[in-house]
Amino acid sequence: RSKATATYTDELAWREFYADVLHSRPDSAWHDLRPELGSMPYDDHDDLVEAWQRGETGFPIVDAGMRQLRQTGWMHNRVRMITASFLCKDLHVWWPKGARHFLAHLLDGDLASNNHGWQWVAGTGTDASPYFRVFNPIAQSEKFDSSGAYIKHWVPELSDVPSAIIHAPWQAAPLDLAANGVVLGDTYPHPIVEHRFARERVLNAYKTALGKD
Repeated sequence: RSKATATYTDELAWREFYADVLHSRPDSAWHDLRPELGSMPYDDHDDLVEAWQRGETGFPIVDAGMRQLRQTGWMHNRVRMITASFLCKDLHVWWPKGARHFLAHLLDGDLASNNHGWQWVAGTGTDASPYFRVFNPIAQSEKFDSSGAYIKHWVPELSDVPSAIIHAPWQAAPLDLAANGVVLGDTYPHPIVEHRFARERVLNAYKTALGKD
């Protein structure tokens, strides 16, 4: 009767639900389940996608998750949502490109659960996240890794950075970073996008595709 048991049971139910969706709609493995966003244009900047894959986006929580995935074949579901949202919303890339990368590395990769989870983030699935839900990687990092311990483990070049500035190091004074061995653009990358601008841009694209202008 514990909360953990209830959560585990819920996850089993989601697994079975997504398996049933894939059985009923096998086309949804690699195509939008819901057609509403069929007119959505997407970006295809290979250099930015590759930076995301390597864990070199300049957003520490995103980079930590992507490096953990590459090194271990696993990451927590919360970080999966954060990294998926970053690709779909901040970089405005169609979800199958991210789903393929996850399946290539996840030890627990499951076609139905993985791909429909990506569609949840992208706003194209059965239980799609509202199109206006864009995960803020800084806020997510501060909430779920407040001490920065997770980041420091998977992004060792930031291991000496204080928790107060580790979630958005580009906002810190260069001298404060240098005092802890970090030089943006050298030992750790600058952010590859500006989140606030990317959020506004993708929301406008969604509104246009959905006819909400």
